[in-house]
Amino acid sequence: MTRTAVSKVASPWQRLQTLYQWILDNGDKRTDPWLLVYSPVPITCIFLCYLIIVWLGPKLMANKQPVNIKAILIVYNFAMVCLSGYMFYEFTATSWLANYSLMCQPVDYSNSPLGIRMAKVCWWFYFSKVIELSDTVFFILRKKNSQLTFLHVYHHCTMIFNWWAGVKYVAGGQSFLIGLINCLVHVVMYLYYGLAACGPHMHPYLWWKRYLTSLQLIQFFIVTLHTTYNLFADCNFPDYMNMVVVAYALSLIALFSNFYYQSYLAKKTKRA
Repeated sequence: MTRTAVSKVASPWQRLQTLYQWILDNGDKRTDPWLLVYSPVPITCIFLCYLIIVWLGPKLMANKQPVNIKAILIVYNFAMVCLSGYMFYEFTATSWLANYSLMCQPVDYSNSPLGIRMAKVCWWFYFSKVIELSDTVFFILRKKNSQLTFLHVYHHCTMIFNWWAGVKYVAGGQSFLIGLINCLVHVVMYLYYGLAACGPHMHPYLWWKRYLTSLQLIQFFIVTLHTTYNLFADCNFPDYMNMVVVAYALSLIALFSNFYYQSYLAKKTKRA
């Protein structure tokens, strides 16, 4: 094989190496040293392990009894309520103190106290998405395999990558509103799960379950409108990030709308 032929064979690998180096070199220097940020390799490994668990877990549990993890679920869900509440406060307080604009807010890449504070809460939000992969593990251990839907797996998998990119490149700016709204929704969601984990005696008080999906849909509509406006406004925030957010939010609107229809409207029609 000639040297030219070898070069042509190696060039895709070289291009991949160049891309990987660009990914490493062009991130936010403030967040690069933080856990699971500098390189996409660790979060990709977590993603692959997650997919293996989703595929293998139900098979391993097939001939076993559901595991009683009631105490773990109560602690986990209420801990997530606290974490989500803390992040909601940090997003709100930091954006307010820094006079963030709802319509156009570039990323503050400085080492100012408020700039670092916003970057830190963005990191916590990203890390919370890694923690939330535990939701799937708990479903598997309890043999709630009907919960392992495409929507569930897709949402968990994509959020870790979306927010890895967010913390790596745009830790703050327009993206603060996404985190703020999502944290508020998760306070309500994990409160529901925590109360449900307490036992059947709580079920009569959890009639508002269906409104969780409505709340999530409202969240996605707000994010879509907010980001679409910013996409066409003269704002110093990366358009490629806005395009990703809009496309992702629309995919979630479609999936959650279908879930809402199948879970509530279709059943109601059948009963009628």
